[in-house]
Amino acid sequence: QVQLLESGGGLVQAGGSLRLSCAASGRTFSNYVMGWFRQAPGKEREFVAAISWSGGNTYYADSVKGRFTISRDNAKNPVYLQMNSLKPEDTAVYYCAGRRLNSLSTKNNEYPYWGQGTQVTVSS
Repeated sequence: QVQLLESGGGLVQAGGSLRLSCAASGRTFSNYVMGWFRQAPGKEREFVAAISWSGGNTYYADSVKGRFTISRDNAKNPVYLQMNSLKPEDTAVYYCAGRRLNSLSTKNNEYPYWGQGTQVTVSS
């Protein structure tokens, strides 16, 4: 059974940094597009970033562009999200997700594999 497990969330002050990790079990995710999404209280889940199989292509939501970096190490954990210059509006549960097709997608329903999420709280 495929499982994704996020880690690295926590409480940080505005302007600070966090690095999220996503580990996979059950199968290798080296040939999956991986994405990060987030969901704040009372809001819909939204796209944050995605990365191609090789890591050569990435795509970001405008709200995080220039502050967040998605990367992957196919030999170890499949994907990371480095978050810098955090803002209170970045507070959310962050989820990693995977899809087999090698095209970057921003849509929740195009990712069949999901983790349980990790909480990120940014205080002002």
